[in-house]
Amino acid sequence: MAKLKYLVLHCTATPEGREVSSDDIRAWHTTPVSKGGRGWSQVGYTDLIHLNGEVERLVDNNEDANVDHWEITNGAKGYNSISRHVVYVGGVVADGKTTKDTRTKAQKAAMEAYVKEFHKKHPNVRIIGHNEVAAKDCPSFDVQVWLKEIGINQ
Repeated sequence: MAKLKYLVLHCTATPEGREVSSDDIRAWHTTPVSKGGRGWSQVGYTDLIHLNGEVERLVDNNEDANVDHWEITNGAKGYNSISRHVVYVGGVVADGKTTKDTRTKAQKAAMEAYVKEFHKKHPNVRIIGHNEVAAKDCPSFDVQVWLKEIGINQ
C-alpha cells in the first residue's frame, strides 16, 4: 500500500465520436502481446468517461488516500502504485493519429464533476495529464490550464 499522490487524466487515443467499451479497453490492455494486446495484468484506468458523459468504473477502489495492491492500474509507467487514472473516450481526429481535445460537452461536464469531487476528497493529490509524466500527447489537452479554467488551483 502506498500513499495516493496523483490523479492522472488520459484519453483513449481513439477517433473523435467513436465510442469505446470497457471490454475494448480490457482487450487492448490485457490480451497477450503475441495476440496484439499489451499483455498487462490489469487495465490502465480506474474509470472511463464515455461520449455521453457516463462514468464507468473499470477497477474497484476504496476511495481512500492510499493505493492498495488490488487497486493498481497500469496508466503511467513508474507512477501506477501512487496514482489513480481516469480516461475519456477520444483524443484524436478521424485519421487516428492527430491529437485533439475531442471531449464532448457531456464528457467535459462529467470530467469536471469527477475532478472536482476527487479534489475535494483528496486536496493534496496532484492532478496531472499523462503527458506530464510520459513522452505522449495524452490526454490531448493541457490539464493544468483546464484545471485553472474550472477553478482548481493546485
